[in-house]
Amino acid sequence: MGKEVQLRPKVNVSSYIHFLLNYRNRFKEQQPNTYLGFKEFSRKCSEKWRSISKHEKAKYEALAKLDKARYQEEMLHYVGKRRKRRKRDPQAPRRPPSSFILFCQEHYTQLKRENPSWSVVQVAKASGKMWAAKSDAEKLPYEQRAALLRAKYQEAMKAYRAQRTARKQRLRGLAHGERGGCGQAQSDKAGGSN
Repeated sequence: MGKEVQLRPKVNVSSYIHFLLNYRNRFKEQQPNTYLGFKEFSRKCSEKWRSISKHEKAKYEALAKLDKARYQEEMLHYVGKRRKRRKRDPQAPRRPPSSFILFCQEHYTQLKRENPSWSVVQVAKASGKMWAAKSDAEKLPYEQRAALLRAKYQEAMKAYRAQRTARKQRLRGLAHGERGGCGQAQSDKAGGSN
């Protein structure tokens, strides 16, 4: 017998998904012959989710916590392949920041100076609120800078891709040249010994 394949543990689901599954089962029991499209059913579920009490939501949040604990426990004992992030090529150009990120970079030190006890998350939330409060005219300089950086990035990516393609072709050429060169050298020796 071969090795037993261990299946990857099922990922934990959120409190809303627990609610959605429960609501779907109840809906099927109450109205077995009614068909609702996905979009319509999702809309009904989200409306119902918003309308239920905090006490009722707490039940689903408890289920989600239990499910998360189950998943983490199973992952501790899981010995199969783990998902690996694709390594970034250090030669590749870095993606440019968005207009919002440029805004955050500009205002981070000011917010941190005014509120030294704030965490990075609190500063990010404050930056997000400030950004949302800005008018389109106030956002324009950041969007223009982001567009300029994006254009530079696209040019750099074109050059990087061309360089990478040339490098691959050169390596292929070397690999084919070595094989061809070997055969050529042997035929020269065979011809020279006559």
